[in-house]
Amino acid sequence: MQRQHNRFDAIAIDGPAASGKSTVAKALAETLELTMVNSGEMYRAVTLSVLQHGANPSSADEVLGILKELELSCIVEGGASRVLISGAHPGEALRSETVNASVSAVSAIPEVRRQLVDLQRSLLDQSDLVMEGRDIGSVVFPETPYKIYIEASESVRNKRRADEGLSDSVSERDRLDRSRKTAPLVVPDGAVVIDSSQMTINEVLEHSLGKLRDLGWFTRNTQIMKE
Repeated sequence: MQRQHNRFDAIAIDGPAASGKSTVAKALAETLELTMVNSGEMYRAVTLSVLQHGANPSSADEVLGILKELELSCIVEGGASRVLISGAHPGEALRSETVNASVSAVSAIPEVRRQLVDLQRSLLDQSDLVMEGRDIGSVVFPETPYKIYIEASESVRNKRRADEGLSDSVSERDRLDRSRKTAPLVVPDGAVVIDSSQMTINEVLEHSLGKLRDLGWFTRNTQIMKE
């Protein structure tokens, strides 16, 4: 049945760098057959464009000058969102060391966050979704009752970054994400907190599904089908 706009819901997955939130969000989306949205990819796309234009990622004026001309869009493909710059996906460049080093500065600019939050919210016009990031349950979809916060110890997260071939410090990334004035990283009100430090992805997935069951996700969808 065709649902009305206000019948779509978001499952918000938040957490610090390398906590495993992207992996959990992808697994949840695949299991529940929902669209998975990586909000961080959008901030990385803006950061990549800023760096490619030789602009200062810490200068709001320079960043907004790039953003004003940027052809940024988001499509759903294969059950997941893909951010496009001028109609093309930037690929592995989004995960480069230079982007990693600058994305927190770009993400801290209020107008950047405002525009990207608008883009993120617009994806809920199409379907239920799983969205992961650092302010999904606190800012993007604060009204959703389906909030999960994935955390892990700093040592575990550093190892995960090293396994990905990245050398940036998660402690510095945490400091920047938690101290920014606009949409800092927090545990959203009402969020279920899951520590993934000593858990496999399957264990985190099962735990998350159990929490969603407790929060009424499956009952909610059964009720909709009956209406």
